[in-house]
Amino acid sequence: MDMMKPKGNKKMAVGPQGGPQKPKILSQMTGAIVVLILLVALFSWITDNSKSIPVVPLSAVAQKITDGNVAKIEVSGNDLTLTLKDNSQVTSKKETESSLSQTLANYGVTSANLDKVEIDIKNESGFGFWIINILPFLLPVILIAFFVWMLSRQVKGTSMQAFTFGQSKAKITDPNDKNNRVTFKDVAGNKEAKQELSEIVDFLKNPKKFLDIGARIPKGVILTGAPGTGKTLLARAVAGEASVPFFHLSGSEFVEMFVGVGASRVRDLFQMAKKSAPAIIFIDEIDAVGRVRGTGVGGGNDEREQTLNQILVEMDGFDPNEKVIVMAATNRGDVLDPALLRPGRFDRRVVLDLPDRADREEILTIHSAKKPFAEDVNLKIIAERTPGFSGADLFSLMNEGAILAAREDRKKVAQFDLIRSIEKVMMGPERKSHLMTKKEKEITAYHEAGHALVASVLPHADPVHKVSIVARGRAGGYTLKLPLEERRLQSKKEFLDDIAMSLGGYVAEEMIFGDITTGPSNDLQVASNLARAMVTRWGMSENLGPIAYESNGGRPMFGQGVEDNGYSQEVSAKIDAEVSKIMNDAFAKARETLTTHRKVLDAIATRLIEVETLEQPEYEDIIKAHGIKLKKKDLPAVSIAG
Repeated sequence: MDMMKPKGNKKMAVGPQGGPQKPKILSQMTGAIVVLILLVALFSWITDNSKSIPVVPLSAVAQKITDGNVAKIEVSGNDLTLTLKDNSQVTSKKETESSLSQTLANYGVTSANLDKVEIDIKNESGFGFWIINILPFLLPVILIAFFVWMLSRQVKGTSMQAFTFGQSKAKITDPNDKNNRVTFKDVAGNKEAKQELSEIVDFLKNPKKFLDIGARIPKGVILTGAPGTGKTLLARAVAGEASVPFFHLSGSEFVEMFVGVGASRVRDLFQMAKKSAPAIIFIDEIDAVGRVRGTGVGGGNDEREQTLNQILVEMDGFDPNEKVIVMAATNRGDVLDPALLRPGRFDRRVVLDLPDRADREEILTIHSAKKPFAEDVNLKIIAERTPGFSGADLFSLMNEGAILAAREDRKKVAQFDLIRSIEKVMMGPERKSHLMTKKEKEITAYHEAGHALVASVLPHADPVHKVSIVARGRAGGYTLKLPLEERRLQSKKEFLDDIAMSLGGYVAEEMIFGDITTGPSNDLQVASNLARAMVTRWGMSENLGPIAYESNGGRPMFGQGVEDNGYSQEVSAKIDAEVSKIMNDAFAKARETLTTHRKVLDAIATRLIEVETLEQPEYEDIIKAHGIKLKKKDLPAVSIAG
């Protein structure tokens, strides 16, 4: 029962610190300027140190040598460095065209005076000499070039993206990566699908066995099934079993705003896979680019069709013994272009169904590998109570159970945690903070009591497992039902009783309060959609006969136009009339049931107001006390009416 609708919240985009992000170019310019200042300061410091030694004229040098005050002279080109007897130093320069001895002799220094002085002549050649002389000219050029490079780096990064649009964005899983490797042991259930795919693994490992007998392995394998049934996981398992590179990307990653990019990425992807052969290309959600061509969808932009055409060409372009397998996954196999599914392309289809009870138990066992369980945990019961759950739903169930246990500071996951997590995965968390008024609580109690009572009385409806008026998710209350056995086919009688059960809450509100609330809105949608599907898809209408007017996806079967239903207005009016008849008959059936068992309805609602939740034993005690026979149950499983 829908009691409240979530309100939208406006969000404002902010930077990492709550404000706008500064452009990278400003930080790069600042860094370059700081580096430049530091280098100038270092150069100035070196220059200042070199100027700290006093410079004396050549005549003073000659006088100091004559007086015997000089201990050592270092000659480096025309530069003289004198070390005096008191360990102080002075510098000077000699004449360019003459030697040191000749220059000093011109100033009256005798050879006897020079013999008392140690003269060290340094070699001016070598790498250091050239660096010292060239560095003052080269350093500014280097600094300017570095500064220009920093500025152009940002511009180059953005402009070069235009040249990488055509490159494939596929994620590559290396076969030697043990952490990300998935095998068939990690995939529970889907036995038939794994058997089909095991031939692909065998071909990748040993293609000679097939080629010698003249067999050709399918070039493409398409996995279809409901969301969460393990299509991507199975594709990874094939790559893991065959120990080959795995190229994974989504169909939407082919298409960008520029025309021709998708086709270019397809070429690049197949080229990469051929170089790494044997390899597997996996395209997830291929219906993003593989829809039927020529429908006019897309506003005249044919980028998607160009991408699809390129995929078709690349798959046909394989050599007969090319060791590249193309795998794809979709949950909308009915919208794919026929050219994709013809022999020679995706000519092998693997259908993944929702897991049955045994498969669900295996999946739960895999997902419970690293979870500490209490002694009361029985995964068989959890598997029995989760019909219609996909592998992803079961993973979420086990994870939510562990979260509930950790939230209560317990070290082990108990059976009660897993039972609660079933309802949480199906409908969302309990909204304990949602406080209802006394009137709302009474309306909700009678609403859910109406659902439960109609389900318990009608012969083809499933027995009730739990009734609650505690808000959960968007529902103000809920009723859980238990099928007598797990089934894949449903009959017309079962559908009619299900529609009556869905209208039980609506009828109860009208009977008891003489008014209707917004609570039954979801019930009416579910019942109306089911009634229309009975008429247009399953041929369960006596007046219209065994004719399907719509496909499984609810789309028109005839014509490609958006407004073309594929049938006349007269037929449309008959469909509406037949749907209305089914709904009215179900309404009358629910009203008759609740009127006949009014005392039971009051008893269930009164008890719900007191305790808010009725589990199966207490609920059955109430209806047995009023003479309603229980339906024999074998396998407990869950169905919900809000």
